[in-house]
Amino acid sequence: MKLSKDKRSLVYNDFLTLSGIPPEVFEYRLANRSALDWIIDQYQVSTDKRSGITNDPNREDDAEYIVRLIGQVITVSLEPVRLVNELATYPIQ
Repeated sequence: MKLSKDKRSLVYNDFLTLSGIPPEVFEYRLANRSALDWIIDQYQVSTDKRSGITNDPNREDDAEYIVRLIGQVITVSLEPVRLVNELATYPIQ
């Protein structure tokens, strides 16, 4: 998985690209990176060089798991940003 340069699309694999990612998704941050950046970083297929053990986050019993998770993370990231922006419109008394 990797984001396009403009961060509007996520290339999931050779035949699936998720596009139309709102830029506000990246305003919601967990420490120093967005929740979506964290998912992209952590949910990679990798093999340990020493042991040869492969870490594959894909689930055989649920092929749509990661795509669904990405959608949920985008939704959860947008809501607090929307709320904060809405609160900023109220006058301070």
